[in-house]
Amino acid sequence: MNFKNLDPYFATGLSDASIKKSIRQFSTKSSNTNDTNLNLVIWGTNLTSTVGTGRFTKQVSNMIILAPYQYSVIIGLLLSDGWLILASKTNKNARLGLKQSLDHASYVWFVFNILSHYCSSSPHRTTGIRAGKRYYGLEFFTRSMPCLTELRSLFYPNGVKIIPNNIFELLTPIALAHMIMGDGSVSRHGLHLCTNSYSLEDIVRLMNVLMIRYRLECTIHKKRQNNKIEFMIYIRQSSMPLLRTIVIPYMHSSMLYKLG
Repeated sequence: MNFKNLDPYFATGLSDASIKKSIRQFSTKSSNTNDTNLNLVIWGTNLTSTVGTGRFTKQVSNMIILAPYQYSVIIGLLLSDGWLILASKTNKNARLGLKQSLDHASYVWFVFNILSHYCSSSPHRTTGIRAGKRYYGLEFFTRSMPCLTELRSLFYPNGVKIIPNNIFELLTPIALAHMIMGDGSVSRHGLHLCTNSYSLEDIVRLMNVLMIRYRLECTIHKKRQNNKIEFMIYIRQSSMPLLRTIVIPYMHSSMLYKLG
């Protein structure tokens, strides 16, 4: 292998400094075999941005594995406002998209900075018409990668987003925090999760995780929207102190208001 042409950005579990050092050692054929870097780095804490570095080769793209923290962030986004799509009809791999109103631009940048290792471009402004009024938002996409295609198969088995059967394992505190930041609605006496796009069966599956894994007291509230009955998860006021201890370490300051 020609280590001079190896792109160090593909690695997701080693420090960039360690990778570059190893490349230099191989490419210069250093005779000093005792020069070893034994520093331990928490996987995902050292990932540098790959924005502007061009397209990944197929080989590099196939080698990418999402770091645990970033994986949980993506799970939380998919449970709320994030989505996975194929970039084109000829592209077999999925990419993650996230869009929020400009009022929540700081949160978009917060998420982007976490996931920028997997992005080729920065967030951009969007505009559209809703209810006869123009609105502005901020949006970004990740690269198209096989590791995201696997998640698309999990969340979109029939083309419609669902709550996966293994949500108990997927809903980490990090994922829960991002779900709340994306789809949480502040309430005077608790918190609503805007799960109205999911089926009632999916909502019950998700609520069971909140109750069993996190011991949160929850109920299902229903409302009529556009002549259709929709359901939302309601976390009771009595569980809010416990919820705060679980998710606050992973939340952006601009979203703390959702916890009351």
